[in-house]
Amino acid sequence: MRTESIEIVLVNTTHPGNIGGVARAMKNMGLSRLCLVAPKQFPDPQAVWRAASAIDLLEQARVVSTLDEAVADSQFIVGTSARDRRIPWPLLDPRGCAARIGEHTDAGERVSILFGREDRGLTNDELKRCNLHLHIPSAPEYSSLNLAMAVQIVCYEVRMLAVADSLPAEADAQWDTPFATAANMERFYAHLEETLTDIEFLDPAAPRQLMPRLRRLYSRVRLDEMELNILRGILTATQQWVARAGSRAQPAKTDDGET
Repeated sequence: MRTESIEIVLVNTTHPGNIGGVARAMKNMGLSRLCLVAPKQFPDPQAVWRAASAIDLLEQARVVSTLDEAVADSQFIVGTSARDRRIPWPLLDPRGCAARIGEHTDAGERVSILFGREDRGLTNDELKRCNLHLHIPSAPEYSSLNLAMAVQIVCYEVRMLAVADSLPAEADAQWDTPFATAANMERFYAHLEETLTDIEFLDPAAPRQLMPRLRRLYSRVRLDEMELNILRGILTATQQWVARAGSRAQPAKTDDGET
């Protein structure tokens, strides 16, 4: 995905702090092109304060008077919408929308993502200008999203697609220690069963399902070799304490063999 081809367009933003929050959200996710359509109050110290380390995006932002100016060079326009429309329109969630945006940027096209006013979003006429509508499926009990939050969600999905090739294929791909082998895990289970018997937690005559359940627990966790060594060290120390406690409990003998 060519993120440099994507522009975030804010239409008639009321609160300057939201503009700063949007700039910060964009920079967090690697986007840099911001366009402001007739903002109510900009430039403004609140925008600068909320932008934190993304002030450069505010300084480089395009400020235009109309939506026509904002999207004149765009070849694919996405409009965010929180409401159902009487006329069905192509509609996707942020993840699906990011995939579509990627297709267009990879083809060398310029993409605009429109976000409307804080109180009422984009108008029907503005949404008609869009090739695709984007809806964030928030909880129906409280569906209102802050403008910067909505931009963050969309930019995150764009970012995830842009860096997909550099992410590890599995969560454990960069683990610092090799995972335990099957043979070492079997030695651990034998050691664990022996120790549980020593401390009288496990009754060999009536083991029930204790060991199978512990096997399921550790199989679900997936121990690495270092973690396995730590656990076996704990088991060994436990056995040593049991042995010492047992020797102290033995009655002392006199020279004539009586206690």
